Amino acid sequence: MEHGSPLFELELFGLPIIFELSTVLMVVISSLVTFLIFALMARNIAVRPTGRVQIALEILVNFVRGMITGNMSWAQGGKFHFLALTLITYIFVANFIGIPFMFAAPDEASTLWWKSPTADPTITLTLAALMIIMTHYYGVQERGMGDYVKSYFEPTWWMAPLKFLEEFTYNLTLGLRLYGNVYAGEILLTLLVTLVMSGSIIATLGFIPMVVWQAFKVFISGIQAFIFVMLTMVYISHKISADH
Repeated sequence: MEHGSPLFELELFGLPIIFELSTVLMVVISSLVTFLIFALMARNIAVRPTGRVQIALEILVNFVRGMITGNMSWAQGGKFHFLALTLITYIFVANFIGIPFMFAAPDEASTLWWKSPTADPTITLTLAALMIIMTHYYGVQERGMGDYVKSYFEPTWWMAPLKFLEEFTYNLTLGLRLYGNVYAGEILLTLLVTLVMSGSIIATLGFIPMVVWQAFKVFISGIQAFIFVMLTMVYISHKISADH
């Protein structure tokens, strides 16, 4: 089933700027859900865990810490702990939020309002670009501008073009991997939902695959969030360490 997109057009300095309102809405909702998750999980923290919520939070915190220390020392990577913790939770929420249901307005264009924001390449590539820019910032902060720029010309000067090209491939692979997996999953889920709602005899055959695929998509959402954050930590470790 084809869905339309709610668009808002704005002209700035003679250039048309188009916003997809459903994507903007879902980014805001994903951010609010992420905030509420941490607010609820951290509201009754005790020195000794007293409930499942705090235990789950501590498991997540330690899991993310392991991702960091697997790529750099804690002395170097400790400052990125809350970043990685927020990032992995936000991406998981953004991946997952379109799985339970997708809402399309009952108009002629069947405008799609509720979906996973990470099913939009603009969001994933922008998020990837922010992470890549951040790696350069911390690389300069840790090593100094001179030493950081010099690293692009080591071991020989002709390596510089390859290393500059590598920065663009980092952004593409980081962003498109996340987008491709989430978008493909939502396309298949949409097809299964369409089959189930068709009212035909075959619809009963589509219900079981739909339920199974939704469960599998939850797993994929977690894996893609893990991969995105893990690669971000790998890129940061490469920039801040003189050994790479």
